[in-house]
Amino acid sequence: MLNIENSLLLIIDVQEKLFRVINERDILLSNLLKLLKGINILNVPIIYTEQNPAGLGKTLPEITELISSAGAPVKFSFSCCGDTEILKQIKDSKRNQILVCGIEAHICVYQTSLDLLSGGYEVHLVSDCVSSRAPQNRELALRRLEREGVKVAGVEMALFELLQTAKAPQFKAISALVK
Repeated sequence: MLNIENSLLLIIDVQEKLFRVINERDILLSNLLKLLKGINILNVPIIYTEQNPAGLGKTLPEITELISSAGAPVKFSFSCCGDTEILKQIKDSKRNQILVCGIEAHICVYQTSLDLLSGGYEVHLVSDCVSSRAPQNRELALRRLEREGVKVAGVEMALFELLQTAKAPQFKAISALVK
């Protein structure tokens, strides 16, 4: 089960130019914002990344306005683990449960998730917070990642798993967020 003290949210490459061509982008953005607001309520740390921002643009402002960290490390490798700064941030967090979301599911999300798994992390893919340009590529990524050992959850499932009890002080805020 996810644990607030051991979890970290990794948002991969939700950037302006790429986002414009993503399948069901409005649903994706709505789910990402719900996840981010819930993660903030629970005080879980967040790392977000940008793949070649000169070519793909910056992270959507709707996302960055909900994140207090200093900024996104620029990466060129598809896997976040191929970038030493991102990998250092993950290691320095001293958290082993990594909630993964972002785009594209079959490229950067897929490769990052597998590399995190092989690095000994427990990877939780937030399935309604990932997408690709083509829906079949998203589905392929989800199937492959689940077979490889990635734990798959949705926004509500992840938030309530982190919450663990209706007696938690954040329960009412999380409940209101998902309604």
